[in-house]
Amino acid sequence: MTITVATLGFPRIGPRRELKHALEAHWAGKIGEAELLDAASGLRTAAWARQKALGADWLPSNDFSLYDHVLDTSVMLGAIPERYRSADGEAGLATYFAMARGTTGDDHGACSHGSVTACEMTKWFDTNYHYLVPELVAGQKLALNRLKIVDEYREAKAQRYETRPVLLGPVTWLSLAKGRGVDPFDYLDEVLGLYSVILGHLAQVGAEWVQIDEPVLVLDLDDKQRRALTRAYARLSRSGPKLMLTTYFGGLGENLSFAAALPVAGLHVDLVRAPEQLDAVLKAAPKSLLLSLGVIDGRNVWLADLDALLARIEPIAATRDLVLAPSCSLLHVPVDLALEKKLDPEVTQWLAFAVQKIEELALLKRALNNGRGSVAGELAEASQAAASRKASPQVHNPQVRERVAGVTAAMEARQSEIGVRTAAQAAVLGLPAFPTTTIGSFPQTGEVRNARARFNRGELDAAAYEAFLREETERTIAWQEEIGLDMLVHGEFERNDMVQYFGEQLSGFAFTINGWVQSYGSRCVRPPILFGDVSRPKPMTVAWWRYAQSLTEKPVKGMLTGPVTILNWSFVRDDQPRAESCRQIALAIRDEVTDLEAAGCKAIQIDEAALREGLTLRRKDWAGYLDWAVAAFRLSAAGVGDATQIHTHMCYSEFNDILPAIGAMEADVISIETARSQMELLEGFAAYRYPGAIGPGVYDIHAPRVPGEAEMVSLMRLAQAHLRPEQLWVNPDCGLKTRNWAEVKPAIEGMVAAARTLRAG
Repeated sequence: MTITVATLGFPRIGPRRELKHALEAHWAGKIGEAELLDAASGLRTAAWARQKALGADWLPSNDFSLYDHVLDTSVMLGAIPERYRSADGEAGLATYFAMARGTTGDDHGACSHGSVTACEMTKWFDTNYHYLVPELVAGQKLALNRLKIVDEYREAKAQRYETRPVLLGPVTWLSLAKGRGVDPFDYLDEVLGLYSVILGHLAQVGAEWVQIDEPVLVLDLDDKQRRALTRAYARLSRSGPKLMLTTYFGGLGENLSFAAALPVAGLHVDLVRAPEQLDAVLKAAPKSLLLSLGVIDGRNVWLADLDALLARIEPIAATRDLVLAPSCSLLHVPVDLALEKKLDPEVTQWLAFAVQKIEELALLKRALNNGRGSVAGELAEASQAAASRKASPQVHNPQVRERVAGVTAAMEARQSEIGVRTAAQAAVLGLPAFPTTTIGSFPQTGEVRNARARFNRGELDAAAYEAFLREETERTIAWQEEIGLDMLVHGEFERNDMVQYFGEQLSGFAFTINGWVQSYGSRCVRPPILFGDVSRPKPMTVAWWRYAQSLTEKPVKGMLTGPVTILNWSFVRDDQPRAESCRQIALAIRDEVTDLEAAGCKAIQIDEAALREGLTLRRKDWAGYLDWAVAAFRLSAAGVGDATQIHTHMCYSEFNDILPAIGAMEADVISIETARSQMELLEGFAAYRYPGAIGPGVYDIHAPRVPGEAEMVSLMRLAQAHLRPEQLWVNPDCGLKTRNWAEVKPAIEGMVAAARTLRAG
């Protein structure tokens, strides 16, 4: 029997974020389309060469994207909303980026309708990667646009790399799509016809296999989706190349027998998220079906237990050919651990990034094909690292464990119900109707980033750096007062990232220099590595809040990141339940909340942008996750009195199906993203009769366009159709750190003017 290695996708951004820099240079007009495409081609070539050199037998193509693979699929199928279509009907890069980022009206050639908002954006299953939601409307005609998937296969082949093109499955694409007056599945036959043509083109240029991703198979499928899958693969299996049906992010469960019976040549399963499914998969999969086993974690950074994996795979490898692979695309992990020169060496030995994960797969392949003796030294080294992690005092803190064990139900409950709290807060804060605020951060300009970099390099001493930050804070407080914002923020100029900033001040976290992961487009993050028990050695934000509040008579919000978001936006230790780690973080944030209140802070925002993101993919498991996630938020927030207003913020997720859990968080004010969806999300809040106050975003901060006052008033009028006026706050969708002041100032000034118009009736 033969064992081979496949990668399902490699990080697109480059080892040092080369894609980000090229994209932003193009958007700024510093490089043209040809230079951008050359940079992209170079990244693809380097990725193929590297994966091949590391020992991968099956290389992916079309896993690269200039912004988002779901958007790539939509554009390829011609699912381009009318508002983005150019006057000449072309759908080139300008149209592509208009869908991703919106337009300001000055983007020549992008579309024929002036200033438009970007497509709706939300989270890719339960990850922190964002995709652009496909749109389908009644009467829409689909037609193939540029076949990027064919072009990139041919590009690789010209360089003597035989690849397995990656194609987002038609049923997953339709399941992610949003219909405007139409059910997306009404387009099934039309979409399948286009997919058949695509597969035919790939066969013509020599592609033997195509990886077709259907992560929807790990969800609770309805009858419509099952019928669509049956119809799809009966047709697509006759279209040319062999199909590797790829599932990930969970187990197939009751969908296993159905998936194994589809007429495809191969099946990939995730054995990291669902290791228990292996025996059932082996039983259900005929020997004629090539099995791809996702045995290395594509979403986390820990070394695999290679001995245990070999013990599990060896009996199978003796009976059938196998492909070994990561559980999912390596898009979700940093590129190369070798770039980290400042990590604690003890922690470093426990880690594996994308490059190291392929090395692990290659080692498993050699052991299975040639015997364990051929890799005895590497296996011994991996076992030694695992033993070190289990015994390390950096990982285990008895005092933290003891404190968690002492948590009581009373510590997770606010003192009074929402009506009592609202009255107490109104008496203290004295805010007008439709109060205005922002989500927290203001632009992290080049000057701010440069000062931080100089400080980190030792070129700027601590006193000079603090003086710079004080000046930025003072200027920002003064501007907010000048334009008439009601509740101010200090701007967060001292913060590098909303999770990293806190993690750096908590025990149990490690941080990388080049551990970047794509969140969306050119937006990259460096998730902290949560490797040990968590505690807060000292206050983290109180001094900066106290300084900001000293500059104004208006209330300044304390700004914190919530425990669930810190957890979900980190690479979390895998040696204990996530709920346990979350509770440890919650106690640390609770200490900060009570210290802020003691310092005089009357409004504290605890952001939980990632609450929905961490929701389990199967509904039967939702209650378990929501119970501990909501309890963690309440533990962090409930130590304050009734008069202290607790805010939270959530964005870019579907919330309607978890509104009871959001209500159970007992926040006094929640701000949410609604600008791109035209307040659609508020229908659910209204139906649920959400008891607290809500700030529906009126300014989409993930796009460069500046909305006018009239547009924001119109959005708030839509909000008033769903909620009582006294419930409504006026704010942007999200923090403003990624924007520049030239965009932010007119947008926020327009937002304040919009609130005044609303107050006038």
